[in-house]
Amino acid sequence: MSDTRTDLPPAAAGRLSAEQARTHLQSLPLWAWADERGGLIRRDFAFADFTQAFGFMAQCALVAERMNHHPEWNNVYRHVSVTLTTHDVQGLSLRDIELARQMDAIAKGSTGPA
Repeated sequence: MSDTRTDLPPAAAGRLSAEQARTHLQSLPLWAWADERGGLIRRDFAFADFTQAFGFMAQCALVAERMNHHPEWNNVYRHVSVTLTTHDVQGLSLRDIELARQMDAIAKGSTGPA
């Protein structure tokens, strides 16, 4: 089996300052910044039903595995709550920003509301 991971370069894993995070979040308006644990972002997704929510999670899991960067998330019926932070840098990194962008794109491509 070949390795299909698409790791970001080491510099991308550096911890973002609150100011840098706010700048990046301008392009991710549905994500909320929190100072907890050195910095993290959260978003709640809502889908038409459980099948769409679970399909979203399955697609995101494949992206996260390729990135070697995994979300903290919870699913209750048609809702998926996501928290992104980079444990290695004890805060938010560009890995989180990129995964958030990918998750938004996946949600936008679903047939239900996101």
